[in-house]
Amino acid sequence: MIGLDDISMEAQPKTSGTILWLCGWSISDDIFDRTRELLPDFHHISVDYSDADSPEEMLLLTETVVKNLLYLDGEACRRRDFHGPLLIGGWSLGSLLALRLAIKGFADGLVLFGATAQFTRSKEESDLGWAEIYVRKMITGLTQNRQDVEEKFRQLIFTEAEWEAALGISLPPIGSWTTSALIAGLQILRSVECLSQVKSITCPLFLVHGTEDRICPYGAASELMAQLPKAKLLTIPASGHAPFLGREEQIANELRRWWHEQQDK
Repeated sequence: MIGLDDISMEAQPKTSGTILWLCGWSISDDIFDRTRELLPDFHHISVDYSDADSPEEMLLLTETVVKNLLYLDGEACRRRDFHGPLLIGGWSLGSLLALRLAIKGFADGLVLFGATAQFTRSKEESDLGWAEIYVRKMITGLTQNRQDVEEKFRQLIFTEAEWEAALGISLPPIGSWTTSALIAGLQILRSVECLSQVKSITCPLFLVHGTEDRICPYGAASELMAQLPKAKLLTIPASGHAPFLGREEQIANELRRWWHEQQDK
């Protein structure tokens, strides 16, 4: 993985493009390490918003990283010629941030895991997301016992069978985010809504979603597909909220195949 400071305008080996990785709530971006290792034909960059003090700062940081990547002294074409097409890869909270960036026209492609275009939902839409009151309770809980809140959230990431298969050891340790960042992330999940604007997204989209996702229900993926019929959906049966874990080789191969198909069109 490389950071923005590693990018120069010197000649670099030709790649399939650059993937900007946006992780899920409370999780460090180490979660993507194995997937990135299997995609050496891409440059890899990530945004660290784990110590953001507010939702505004988290949103601004994410957008600033993209702008710094795409533009160099206003020379957008030169910058894009250097790093190739920009894919934004997002998981969970990261998927919402990625959709927001794509709506603003910053992405050449999207790769989303356990995605949602609107996290909080009404009681009648429980098959699409969470009730807003649950998110508010998590915010309150973080100020009382953040360890308990994070542990309970992580229990929801996997199905019972996935826990028995020891997928939980793939998760980075608890505690990589500050309390302020945890609250900021939940506030974004509580308030940011991209669903009404996703039809404006023109770049190709690759979705990976587990059928047993208890955090961003599978219905959220079906909803996105209804809005963006040209998107590709890779359904992972009997998988929870982290459908890429334990399947990194399959995901990397599918992602590469999909992206090469887009490049050929």
